[in-house]
Amino acid sequence: MLGKSDAFATVAVKDLKKAATFYEGKVGLEKQPSSEEMVLLYGSGASKILVYESQFAGTNQATTVTWAVDDVDAEVRELKGKGVTFERYNFPDTKLEGDVHVSGKRRNAWFKDPDGNILAIVSK
Repeated sequence: MLGKSDAFATVAVKDLKKAATFYEGKVGLEKQPSSEEMVLLYGSGASKILVYESQFAGTNQATTVTWAVDDVDAEVRELKGKGVTFERYNFPDTKLEGDVHVSGKRRNAWFKDPDGNILAIVSK
């Protein structure tokens, strides 16, 4: 069944060129070969992220892609250095340390791509 198959994140965007500039230039993803002309395929660790054009881009109000990292604060600093703006949310039992939401030992940060898709960085 599906539990034994690989899965990948799928992100809808309005403009593939704009998305490529963001996902490659700011997020640092590496483009992978794709047989589809209107699709960008990226490798991210052992995972894949498929980016495609859609009229519904940016309408999701929830997190689209999450990266689990060793050092959330370092990733936030690096992305901010590339012009990425972070979101700030009011969650119960969560405090903000700069752009990082802290809840117990969990550290999280959220940002958006140019189409408003919500992306997250979380501590491992």
